Amino acid sequence: MEYIYAALLLHAAGKEINEENLKAVLSAAGVEVDEARVKALVAGLEGVDIEEAIANAAMPVAAAPAPAAAEASGGEEKKEEEKKEEKKEEDTAAIAGLAALFG
Repeated sequence: MEYIYAALLLHAAGKEINEENLKAVLSAAGVEVDEARVKALVAGLEGVDIEEAIANAAMPVAAAPAPAAAEASGGEEKKEEEKKEEKKEEDTAAIAGLAALFG
């Protein structure tokens, strides 16, 4: 996890996420650096839009609909539920893919 945090810290600071910078952040934090993990992380993040990945990884908590509104909407509610379930599945797949990068 500390490798991901180091990459996010570099991103937030506007610094390039490369092996040298990651090693510097990890060393400053007192972490024993694993060269293979650093290389894998840098390679895995190549071409990744971190801002987009963060936005897609955020799972908003849906509020429960009001009972009166649920009764009035009828069939529309089922369509909305199906769309929400599809969106949740897409979000879950995106998060799983992102998590696989950072193992």
